Amino acid sequence: MSWRLICDDGVGAAFGLAADDYMAGAVGRGESDPLLRLYTYRDHCALAGRFQDVENEIHLDFCRGHGIAVNRRPTGGGTIFMGRNQLGVALCIPGKKEDTYGRAREVMGRFSEGIIRGLQSLGVRARFRRKNDIEVEGRKIAGLGIFRDSSGGLLFHSSILVDMDIALMLKVLNTPFEKISDKEIATVDQRITTVRRESGRALSTDQVRQAVATGYKEVFNTSLTEGYFSTRELERIALRQQEKYERPEWIYQTSRVKDAEGMCRIKTEKGLLEVRLTLAGRQIKALFIRGDFFASETAIADVEGHFRWHAAHKEKIEETLNQLYHKHNEALSSLPQQSLLQAIVQALSRARVVEKKLSLEPYGCFVSPGGNLHA
Repeated sequence: MSWRLICDDGVGAAFGLAADDYMAGAVGRGESDPLLRLYTYRDHCALAGRFQDVENEIHLDFCRGHGIAVNRRPTGGGTIFMGRNQLGVALCIPGKKEDTYGRAREVMGRFSEGIIRGLQSLGVRARFRRKNDIEVEGRKIAGLGIFRDSSGGLLFHSSILVDMDIALMLKVLNTPFEKISDKEIATVDQRITTVRRESGRALSTDQVRQAVATGYKEVFNTSLTEGYFSTRELERIALRQQEKYERPEWIYQTSRVKDAEGMCRIKTEKGLLEVRLTLAGRQIKALFIRGDFFASETAIADVEGHFRWHAAHKEKIEETLNQLYHKHNEALSSLPQQSLLQAIVQALSRARVVEKKLSLEPYGCFVSPGGNLHA
């Protein structure tokens, strides 16, 4: 079967999301052939994941003051920062009304193969990460998410970092950092990477787009017919944009759980260790490790990656650290395991104190459209 290919650039946040959302349903209903859309957003926008609180994730005042659009994706995952140097991927395919969420990792792994093949053709050693990222030697180069429409149509989302202004991104996104300095920028720079860095070439976004399109053709043994949305599709997309993606009720819906941050700084026999984490309910949402100890950057990134959306229970934390220290025995030898466990547990305890205070404040109700599965 031939797939449709749509390539567009500089789209607005509301239109970009409405188009992906609507077309997933159109494909699911049999109104369109499968669609691969490779596109960029207008500089710049911050797009929260389906189940995130925008106020927790994004510096809204900064965005308002700098003309940065804010919206919410239909797909799950974390907040992404998009513009001309980040390639959006939307794959819309038909499917059964099944438990997509329960098979989220399998689904994302399968449909990320086209991206991975395309990046590898550019000399980028990309691979699928265990949760919802594509990485290069422990550094994130693309995020992934999925959404299944009530029609059965599946939307696979990805954001590929062709390049990234990390300093600007950190001003837009909320992080556990108290301030944004060169040290914080360097810390994040060690956790993510870009196509230009990994390829060693100043590749254009369009060159990456063509490589990804070819990757999907090869992996799924399909042909791609390039075109654009039909007049009827544009009308329906405009309606979806107006009724959903331009409405504050969609963008700013909140959950009952407010994020809380905790920090612990301890002196170990190997040097100073500082742990900062963000707690979202019963989950550690993010964890950052800093200090003057010596350790492999890849190993530290792997530790931080394993603690994204990790159970906030000491036993589970200890179990994960045991696995990681077994895996990175030499690379983490200068960072005592018990010291790291102590720092994480203390930071978690302090975050819970903050969380308790936040729980006494008024909060909004969680608004869910219902009927759809997300990951």
